[in-house]
Amino acid sequence: MAIFLLLLLWLVSAVSGDAFIGVNIGTDFSDMPSPTQVVALLKAQNIKSNWVARNIIAHVPATNITAIAVGSEVLTTLPNAVPVLVSAVKFIHSALVASNLDDKIKVSTPHSSSIILDSFPPSQAFFNRSWDPVMVPLLKFLQSTGSYLMLNVYPYYDYMQSNGVIPLDYALFRPLPPNKEAVDANTLLHYTNVFDAVVDAAYFAMSYLNITNIPIVVTESGWPSKSDSSEPDATVENANTYNSNLIKHVLNNTGTPKHPGIAVSTYIYELYKEDLRPGSISEKNWGLFDANGIPVLVLFWQMTLQTKLFCVAKEGADLKILQAALDWACGPGKVDCSPLLQGHPCYEPDNVVSHSTYAFNTYFQRMAKSPGTCDFKGVATITTTDPTHINLLMSSIDAGHGSCAFPGSIGKNGTITNGTSLAPLTNSTTSGCQSQYFYGSGSFTTSVIIGVLLMSAVFM
Repeated sequence: MAIFLLLLLWLVSAVSGDAFIGVNIGTDFSDMPSPTQVVALLKAQNIKSNWVARNIIAHVPATNITAIAVGSEVLTTLPNAVPVLVSAVKFIHSALVASNLDDKIKVSTPHSSSIILDSFPPSQAFFNRSWDPVMVPLLKFLQSTGSYLMLNVYPYYDYMQSNGVIPLDYALFRPLPPNKEAVDANTLLHYTNVFDAVVDAAYFAMSYLNITNIPIVVTESGWPSKSDSSEPDATVENANTYNSNLIKHVLNNTGTPKHPGIAVSTYIYELYKEDLRPGSISEKNWGLFDANGIPVLVLFWQMTLQTKLFCVAKEGADLKILQAALDWACGPGKVDCSPLLQGHPCYEPDNVVSHSTYAFNTYFQRMAKSPGTCDFKGVATITTTDPTHINLLMSSIDAGHGSCAFPGSIGKNGTITNGTSLAPLTNSTTSGCQSQYFYGSGSFTTSVIIGVLLMSAVFM
């Protein structure tokens, strides 16, 4: 009975869910071709050229594609594909050359940092020698084509697996006193974070093979925001800290101690939480957003990408709880709710959902959008959709009004509405008392529109 091996070369579409064609190789015959011969046969069929034409050429220049990543961590996760990896990378590049795209689009393959052995001190690092037959020709290809080494760097795992040797602050890019910095005794280079140490270990590992001048791109890095008691440092706070500090570090063009000032472009892992991902709870919680587009890492977006965030009443929230939350916001919460009074700009639409959204968001903006300040007993949620636009639409439908601007939104003249107003004093002519903001019923539907980052790498 023949044994069939699935050949890891697919004619695939870039759109998830499209059908693909695979090829099975039966091994129950004499004079079995070598992997190189198999690849040569497939090359003759123009498989790679067809893939590039269909998935790359068809989308440029409308899409700014800068790199093609062939597989992901093939050396450590797909050993059966290792013999054809370098050939696959070269054939993709050849197809780009034929289309005059090789100067604009580089080809490489991402590696796990675990292929680097003895990674500290970085100057002693070297690649697992069992991979030399692959790494040496691959690195020479990257060098000759001006491409870069793709590396997945996860200080979280380094920290977790160090049994307390690596301090948490060192993994999170937090400032360290000079006596706590890690020093490479061979080079006297000082390391203030795990990320730089791993990247420099890769540089030194390439030097060990007499390969230089290959830049490094980090294709995955991040920190989980949730887990169980076995991983106590997988928290929103630590995920915020790591990702925020990583972005600052990269965008400042700090470089690494070995190559200061040389940028290390980095892709953050990952856009969405993957609730169906197998494994530990932390494996499901690396995403920046949940499936509904709600930011998980509020501080991250607020402080680094400056995405506008708003606090709104949840769709379908209990109206009695909404009313109580509104009363609190306009009273003890010290929100100035006078714009919600009849005859004032934000009175329409006159329902508890709309008025609660105004009050919740005003409080949220005044509290600097801090985590936990948009909850209100579970009837509020964070969104990137400006509630001003929804209010303008609803108020114009209801009463022809349209002058209400929510704090944190972009006003008609392009300025950001101030969100620092407090509730009026109790002796003011307009107060925040409950009776002025009580409603018998109300309904409201919101939609969340999330702008997705367009990543410039196309992954096979």
